[in-house]
Amino acid sequence: MQQSTIKSAAFALLVLTMTTVQTHRAHAEPEQPPSLLLDGRPLAFAAQPVIENGVSYVPVRPIFEAEGAKVSWDEQTRSVTATKADTLITYRLGDSLAYKNGEKQPLAAPGKLINGFSMVPLRFVSELLGNVVQWHAYDRSISISSVHTFETEITYGVNLRSEPGSETDASVVRMLPKGQRIHVIRDVDAKWLEVQTEDGKIGFMSAKPKYSDYASPELTLKQADALIAFGSSFIGTHYEFGAATDQTDAFDCSSFVKRVFGEVLGIELPRISYDQAKEGQEVKLADLRKGDLLFFGARGLDIGHVGIYAGDGKILHTYSDKLGVHIEAFDGQWKDRFVTARRVF
Repeated sequence: MQQSTIKSAAFALLVLTMTTVQTHRAHAEPEQPPSLLLDGRPLAFAAQPVIENGVSYVPVRPIFEAEGAKVSWDEQTRSVTATKADTLITYRLGDSLAYKNGEKQPLAAPGKLINGFSMVPLRFVSELLGNVVQWHAYDRSISISSVHTFETEITYGVNLRSEPGSETDASVVRMLPKGQRIHVIRDVDAKWLEVQTEDGKIGFMSAKPKYSDYASPELTLKQADALIAFGSSFIGTHYEFGAATDQTDAFDCSSFVKRVFGEVLGIELPRISYDQAKEGQEVKLADLRKGDLLFFGARGLDIGHVGIYAGDGKILHTYSDKLGVHIEAFDGQWKDRFVTARRVF
């Protein structure tokens, strides 16, 4: 009787285990297809990319056309002919070889029908057209760069990384030395750029102004927003005249500005507002941009106060213990006491 009870219990446990495993498999979310970006712009096709055995497949005609080639497709032989500038590519679906200007080009895997679409390896198409391809594991994206000019110069040695937002040694690909030229593919956000090196490496580097001479209106806006967002995180923080630069529990006007610009953009401003007013370029009131520095007369000094223009006619600053760090309108007494505006990024 006891042995029968043990067998029944064991069988019940086995059934429960199998049910749990099957339920887990049924609820497991399928892996999302990778996203494609060409020169920083998203690509979308009727047939989504498919990854099989480490090979990324994409629909044959759309990928050739997206990368600037003229395409003809022979349905009877399932062959594609693509031309771009002085490059002629021919390929028959299912073959392990393609031809570029008559020369054999092996494929990592042959093209094939997937879900009713004629699909080919992405890297095969892009590299035959002279483009650079990079798989980004951190967000399951594939970046294609078709640009062969290197407009940006590194002005201070910086690490090229395999993913943005990472400061670990494991993400470092190599150092980009001062003087090296790169191509900026896109502004990822206020802190990171996706770039391509002259030897065909794609990775990420800091977008802080000291590292390169790159600038774009889009990046400037992102950085200005990040600057105001970080500064606003201190709203209500106590005012203390002469506060130490390493303090974050209290600021005076210039220590606050110095902290915000240093943390967000890596821009090291002088400690005193009078000296900060010598940095960057002068800006007219009519041309103010979010993130510009505003300087005012105060305490009998020609320049005795500084704030950050927060956009929409407002100032982010601190000058009194009652208000601490705060945002207020740039009008009235502030317009009367205004001396100059400076742009440092």
